[in-house]
Amino acid sequence: MSALPENPGGPSSLQIEIANKVIAMIRSGDLAPGEHLTEQTMARQFGVSRSPVRGALKLLEERGYVQARANAGVFIAERAPELPLDSLVGAVITTEDLYRAIISDRARNVLDDTLSEVELVERYGAPKGVLLRTLLRMAHEGLIERAKGHGWRFLPGLDSKEAKYESYRFRMIIECQGLREPTFRADGGKLSFLRREHESFLAMKSAAQTPAAFFEMNATFHETIAALSGNRFIFQAVRQQNQLRRFEEYQHYIIRPANLSEACEEHLQIIDSLLAGEVEWAGALLHRHLDLASKA
Repeated sequence: MSALPENPGGPSSLQIEIANKVIAMIRSGDLAPGEHLTEQTMARQFGVSRSPVRGALKLLEERGYVQARANAGVFIAERAPELPLDSLVGAVITTEDLYRAIISDRARNVLDDTLSEVELVERYGAPKGVLLRTLLRMAHEGLIERAKGHGWRFLPGLDSKEAKYESYRFRMIIECQGLREPTFRADGGKLSFLRREHESFLAMKSAAQTPAAFFEMNATFHETIAALSGNRFIFQAVRQQNQLRRFEEYQHYIIRPANLSEACEEHLQIIDSLLAGEVEWAGALLHRHLDLASKA
């Protein structure tokens, strides 16, 4: 997900939100002076792209909470705990903010199946241009479609136990078969990248292993494996399933927080099997992984 400030003269609300989360972690002691911060780890932790993280780090650096060291990275400043640990204010709404708000409200059953653009403007107070770009993004991702007039309709999602179970059964068929395609290629570079992503997640403090952070990594894992099949339709099917699950991300449905590390370890076993050329075993592990998730 990308987040570009609608107002080039000031930070976006997403950047401020991330900065405030870092300040809260300093306040609680989860982040100590001298601790190294990376855009990649923070993006995964907060479930965003690197762009808003980069902006948040600039805000924090301007206020003295972090220090950027040449050829070394960004670190929590030694004097950070001594600074006023008040939340930052002064945000403007962006397409990313609105996207996350709509997804969250839909996941909590706050929004009806069909909504008008007028209703959405009144509810979120977003400029019409921001609203339109957000709605077009959601339509491109297969989450909504145009209704009559200026209305929009949410497409069917995983809104019942039966639908969620059927989704997993469908994925067991599609994803496992992808490993058996004659065009499947175990790309060592892409698999090694997935492994590093998972190792970084496991190295996080438990409080940072949020469902949102896991979702982005999990989606990348399954879509990468599907892409390695060499079959564009398998890849498209898996990507669509991930989009349908975005609503569940905000309900913390995906996986219970206590099981995030366990699911991560299962991914690593699949990755290692593929790197070792044991494709059939990787397929068996993938089938078991999805089967267990369907019963969770």
